[in-house]
Amino acid sequence: MSERLLVLCRHGQSEWNLKNLFTGWKDPGLTELGVAEAKTAGQKLKALGLQFDIAFTSALSRAQETLRLALDEIGQPNLETIRDWRLNERDYGDLTGLNKDDARKKWGEEQVHVWRRSYDVPPPGGESLKDTVARTLPYYVQDILPQVLQGKRVLVSAHGNSLRALVMVLERLTPEGILKRELATGVPIVYRLKADSTVESVHDLAG
Repeated sequence: MSERLLVLCRHGQSEWNLKNLFTGWKDPGLTELGVAEAKTAGQKLKALGLQFDIAFTSALSRAQETLRLALDEIGQPNLETIRDWRLNERDYGDLTGLNKDDARKKWGEEQVHVWRRSYDVPPPGGESLKDTVARTLPYYVQDILPQVLQGKRVLVSAHGNSLRALVMVLERLTPEGILKRELATGVPIVYRLKADSTVESVHDLAG
């Protein structure tokens, strides 16, 4: 019987995560900690005896580098990898590049909180989480899920908000529930799916 294995992993800590900046579609690299997190992710997956048939990642280097480092640890440096912008982080628009504390000073604590934590209110010039779901979820359904249902073992390295879109569906979370769902940097989440694409088991590899 095929495994129908899907592993989601948020990229390791980036330079802008460290500086508390809104990153979005900007392309900073990983910090030393981020590199270590990515390697640890690969080591954890290897310790479970997992190998993969295909990988997906975003068009941004922090997700691509996390995937590369993890695959090196697993011993699959040449795994077929598909890169697509639809797995990119949420676009923060006018907030991009701003320190989160500076943004609060400019627009007020309450307004910034709404932009960050509401489901369907976008920041100026940017995407809401609902907008991110609207581009990420169809890509998952059309391109990623069929591979899993064929019995391929699939690894996805992407971003906090693009992965939230997938987690929302996999874990059947409400718009309110997904806003509270934190995804730690560099921590793989291992899903095994049933033939009807619902989740049979989930294993968060934190700690």
